[in-house]
Amino acid sequence: MTRRELDAAGITDPALRAAYARCRLLNARHGRTYFLATRLLPVERRSAVHALYGFARWADDIVDDLRRGRTPTERDRLLRSLESDLAHALRTGGGCEPVVRAVADTAGRYGIDHTLFADFLSSMRADLDVTDYATYADLRAYMHGSAAVIGLQMLPVLGTVVPRAEAAPHAAALGVAFQLTNFLRDVGEDLDRGRVYLPADLLAAHGVDRPLLEWSRRTGLGDARIQAALIAAEALTREVYREAEPGIAMLDPRV
Repeated sequence: MTRRELDAAGITDPALRAAYARCRLLNARHGRTYFLATRLLPVERRSAVHALYGFARWADDIVDDLRRGRTPTERDRLLRSLESDLAHALRTGGGCEPVVRAVADTAGRYGIDHTLFADFLSSMRADLDVTDYATYADLRAYMHGSAAVIGLQMLPVLGTVVPRAEAAPHAAALGVAFQLTNFLRDVGEDLDRGRVYLPADLLAAHGVDRPLLEWSRRTGLGDARIQAALIAAEALTREVYREAEPGIAMLDPRV
């Protein structure tokens, strides 16, 4: 299947094919539902999606893989090295890491705005020292780089039947909606990493703060205030999905 996808995409260089294959493996191993969804796309577009996922996963693993005991300073250094490698690859087509070479090639093939990658890495660095967000506006600023840009990177790969700029706000909103969904799902797991992504003002409106969330995580007990806050966050998330919905009809019907 990898060979068929690469052939259909016109990727012939052996080293580049190996780089894309590495991204496909990362997608299959870590993004199982995402990987299965990718298989529904036209075969010639799948390798690009694997490359975008592989790069995002590579950066995310630097931030969140704590098993090696790296300090925030060490992880920041690795992220900056990745950013430098990507900048070089976007300029020259080179790059030290196979994942970087593949995503730079995808950016070139599809005309993906390079600033989207810089914004993404900026939000990844925020995860090294920002542990909560005071307001929804603060969270949206973070999610521009962590989520909205993913939708914007995907848009040229999926293709549109309208000018790309017309579909872009909806693609960005869909990325944000997906991430808000993840935040709702992963409140406990994020707490284990020392983070609370749901904005403090939304939580406080329902009498919830970090100590209450930590108590619930530690004891496994529920609380009506937490339930009310999560319901409010769900309603907010559904609003963002509604912002995204008109963009579906703007996509290439083959996807």
